[in-house]
Amino acid sequence: MVLLFLITAIGFLVLPASADAITDAVQVANNVYVSNYTIDPAVLFTGDTATATFYVTNGNANQSVMVNHATFGDNDILLTSGTYDTNVNIGPLQTRSFVFSIGTQRSAGTYYPSFSMSFVSGNGMYSRTPVKVDNTPLVMTIANKPDAFTQGVKEPISVQVSNPRNNDVKNVIFQATGDDATLMPSQTYIGYLAAGTSTLVNFTVTPDSPTTLFLNVDYGNGDNDHTINTTLPILFTTDKMQADPVMSNIVIALNNGTYDVTGDVTNAGLSNANGVTVTSGSPAMPQDPQKNYVIGTLKPDDFGSFEVTFTSPDSTTSVPLQLTYKDNDGNIITSIQNIDLTQAKTQTGSQPSMVPSLVIVIIIVLGAGGYLYTKKRKNQ
Repeated sequence: MVLLFLITAIGFLVLPASADAITDAVQVANNVYVSNYTIDPAVLFTGDTATATFYVTNGNANQSVMVNHATFGDNDILLTSGTYDTNVNIGPLQTRSFVFSIGTQRSAGTYYPSFSMSFVSGNGMYSRTPVKVDNTPLVMTIANKPDAFTQGVKEPISVQVSNPRNNDVKNVIFQATGDDATLMPSQTYIGYLAAGTSTLVNFTVTPDSPTTLFLNVDYGNGDNDHTINTTLPILFTTDKMQADPVMSNIVIALNNGTYDVTGDVTNAGLSNANGVTVTSGSPAMPQDPQKNYVIGTLKPDDFGSFEVTFTSPDSTTSVPLQLTYKDNDGNIITSIQNIDLTQAKTQTGSQPSMVPSLVIVIIIVLGAGGYLYTKKRKNQ
């Protein structure tokens, strides 16, 4: 009976103490909370992986808490890293981070996986966190290009790269490639592109023949690599605004084996033709005094005359006249016009007749004599 009484008495003393301890543990746990979280990238593509970081704060001023078995994920957002199964101590007013790797194969939408952890003293905490999946890619558009491309002429092209996503992307790189064309620069590092913004990429192309440019943009959504691409056909057509120097009124003369060619150059285009030059091409051999002739700048509808001299091998019936000029970007443009040497007018090297000169002298002498005679008669 005495033993039974002692056990009963001890029970009444322990129960209140245990109840108080449980109540204190619950109160301590209630002051532990998720103070912040980040998901990088903030918005995933289907098939992407991300890093989720949760910051757990102990709001108790005097009590430490011991937690374990921290985890994050569900059937939609899969945990690809391990859980925190060892005891982790969070001191008074301290914050501890818990980092997880996650991934998903779900289609576009918003999912709510849970973050949870247990307290060693009992109970636990549970928090649902939204994770967005959006498969909208970056957008690449041709912002500016010439109306026409010409062989050997450098032309500027502008490409706009836009980010319509709700999250930032990084390591954005633009690249242009194509056969039979010189591209400057062929690659541009854009870097960081914020959500809802765009940037312009400028480069030049000098085509040697009709071709196709392949434009590519690589970028990182977090640590996930993505790419977009498009093509730009390069076709040779006539530029409606370009200069158009045309040779005309060509006259060919042959003097002692040397051809002397004169003519006019008229700019029939709508832009200035700069540094217009005319010379003869092979098999002609330019000779002094006019091996080549520089006309200079011709404005639209303006014209200038030229003269070139050359010799050519016997039996040559035609030679090319080469006309070159520069456009406003400094590109050198060349055109060729063949001339028929059989149409040359032969000039002789004989001395000019003295008759006209003698007639002039006689007229002057007679006029002077008549003047003197008339003056003498008046004096008499």
